[in-house]
Amino acid sequence: MKQIVCLLCLSVLKSAVFAQGSGGLQPIGNWREHLPYHQVIAVSAGNNQVYAATSYALFTLDFSDNSLHTFSKISGLSATGVASIAFDSTTDFLIVAYNNNFIDIVKNGVIKKITALQQSTIAADKRVRKIYCLTGKAYLCTGFGIVVLDEEKNEVNDTYIVGDSGEKVAVNAFTCDQNFFYAATAEGLKIASIHAVNLADYRSWQQEVDLGRTVIRDVAILTDGHPIILRNDSVYIKQDTVWALIYSSNASVHSLITSANQLLISEGRSSTARVIIMNNNGTIARTIQSSNIKLPEQALSYKNDIWVADSLGSLIKVSGSSFIAYAPNSPASISLGETVIMGNMLWTTSGAVDVNWNAAGNKSGLFEYRNNEWSIVDSSTVPALDSLGDFITVAIDSRNNYIWAGSFGGGLLQLRQDKSVSVFKQNSPLQSPAGKPGIYNVSGLALDHENNLWVANYGGSKNLHVRKNDGSWQSFTIPFVHTENAVSQILIDDFDQKWIISPKGNGLFSFNHGTSIDNPADDKWRLFRAGPGNGNLPDNDVLCIAKDKSGFIWVGTGSGIAIIPCIQEVFTNPSCEAVLPIVQSGGFNGFLFHDERVQAIAVDGGDRKWVGSKNGVWLISADGGKTLYHFTEDNSPLLSNDVHSIAIDGSTGEVFFSTRNGICSFRGTATDGGNTNTNVTVYPNPVPPGYSGQVAIRGLVNNAIVKVTELDGRLVYQARALGGQAIWDGRDYKGNRVSSGIYLVLVTSDNRKENLATKIVFLH
Repeated sequence: MKQIVCLLCLSVLKSAVFAQGSGGLQPIGNWREHLPYHQVIAVSAGNNQVYAATSYALFTLDFSDNSLHTFSKISGLSATGVASIAFDSTTDFLIVAYNNNFIDIVKNGVIKKITALQQSTIAADKRVRKIYCLTGKAYLCTGFGIVVLDEEKNEVNDTYIVGDSGEKVAVNAFTCDQNFFYAATAEGLKIASIHAVNLADYRSWQQEVDLGRTVIRDVAILTDGHPIILRNDSVYIKQDTVWALIYSSNASVHSLITSANQLLISEGRSSTARVIIMNNNGTIARTIQSSNIKLPEQALSYKNDIWVADSLGSLIKVSGSSFIAYAPNSPASISLGETVIMGNMLWTTSGAVDVNWNAAGNKSGLFEYRNNEWSIVDSSTVPALDSLGDFITVAIDSRNNYIWAGSFGGGLLQLRQDKSVSVFKQNSPLQSPAGKPGIYNVSGLALDHENNLWVANYGGSKNLHVRKNDGSWQSFTIPFVHTENAVSQILIDDFDQKWIISPKGNGLFSFNHGTSIDNPADDKWRLFRAGPGNGNLPDNDVLCIAKDKSGFIWVGTGSGIAIIPCIQEVFTNPSCEAVLPIVQSGGFNGFLFHDERVQAIAVDGGDRKWVGSKNGVWLISADGGKTLYHFTEDNSPLLSNDVHSIAIDGSTGEVFFSTRNGICSFRGTATDGGNTNTNVTVYPNPVPPGYSGQVAIRGLVNNAIVKVTELDGRLVYQARALGGQAIWDGRDYKGNRVSSGIYLVLVTSDNRKENLATKIVFLH
């Protein structure tokens, strides 16, 4: 009987454990990643570990304690987006190549970056397809030739251009035996003597004529010395001077790997997925085929087991007849839809639409993050989701923690705590776009102050609906011409008015349903577009909206930011228009984020704005007049400059960024303040010896004055809280590190009453 076990383990690089903090809360200013680790594209092994590469990062299985450890850009890797890996057992170096052409050489937690390939001015495809290691040298197969790295010196040693007449040619794989080097190229198989004086000279490489000039996808050497190649989906072996066919597949063959005196062939997908294990003579020793293996990219033999890199099923260990799946706890894929946080729950959506608002066809579902653990809601856990793809919007009902999620194409989902669901499409007022029967595009969701659910129905003639808290529905026709009846994000302001983005360059709608949702006679509508007299937006291409602590509406567009401050008179005062903030930069005045495509805005507890674009993320002051941070993938652990959504945990100050390359988070300095000091906590406390980070004091009354004193009352430090959190670097007013001991935290609220909130212990 087959044993199926899924080991889900949230873990970090050993050297970064303290940085993550206790209970999963990292210190202020620190980052962590939330990358998907279920899609393994490559596997290597050695030094008592198995190394698994995903499209975004790495993880290892350490045999000494059977533990999983993740490696990502947050923990020191050079980039996000792994192209290939290989472990050199003679040097114990792990070679990691990235899609952006950076190379890392990793050993014992030390990471050394090589930028020579990335910085090369060669006009060709530089992406590394495969890596072959041999006695301290790594041979990188690229789109133009072979790049040779010296692993000890961390430098490029040589470059081989092997195309006919010296042209650049794509090399797909590389290997050698005792006499020859073999390069599998787009022009066929190229062979050179290992004793050649100058392998950089294309004339040192000879065409294997019998195979012709067809693309050779892979090459390897059997343990008995026979070379084998992969052409199309067929495997050939060279016996004496003749190439003989030994295996042909009706499915796609993904790779050949020789390991432990065997040849492992990974092929197929879903029902055809399997791993073929061959003996040296070309006979099949074993076929591994199971529902546990879905899309095998590579396979190898290590420690008497077969290890499969499965891009749909994580890292699979095949031990006898049992299948064990290894993957760190993580979301199933990257998240490009909305992310919302309420209480201790974060929900995010995996679906997406392109610039023309066509669905991407993503069925990865929804992901929840609670108590530092990710859970996945997809068709494997909720079968009803099999017909629902591209979830792009989500809302949480505070009364019962029910989740509402909008599918672009599949309608509206209600997910209850017991994982039971209701799906609303043809059985509801939702409408299909003209000419697309059976398509139900839910593109925006928001719950108002009375827990009525407002639904944006992209493409419907009535494209705004509300499901009232009693379960009844009402529908609205927006009284403005707008291309494709396009609607998306909905925001509810402090006056229970609705703000609705209309994509495709239509602008921004504002709506007040009057005294009764059911009475259309007192409905009020307003359209904001570009230009004075039309709403004064900087651009008709509205991409995101947010409400700040003053109730103002911040509007992100394709050409910067606008602020609508006159919310209470938006329908009564025609001169109520957006304000375009002017900031000074480099001695010149300009509009805020002018010409920047603002894709996300979120407001933290200190009323500061986090702004995401295709050029990174900014933190700006409450009034927008000052830039406090600008994070990019080059100057920070931000996974990608293309930031799609931002969500903030108001209780901890942790800011989550959903980017093109996955989710990462940064612990900021501001939290949501309360009306009273509630459960005031200090982190870290006690402050350990050698700690040089910020000390966070949170759970404070909003914008309180915080004083740190010695036990005798002598003032050491004073600050104003950002929302509900104050930060302190552990130094007194003279800049000196405070001594070991106990310090009091006194909090003064706006009524000028001072109270002892908590104590801090410093250890040196």
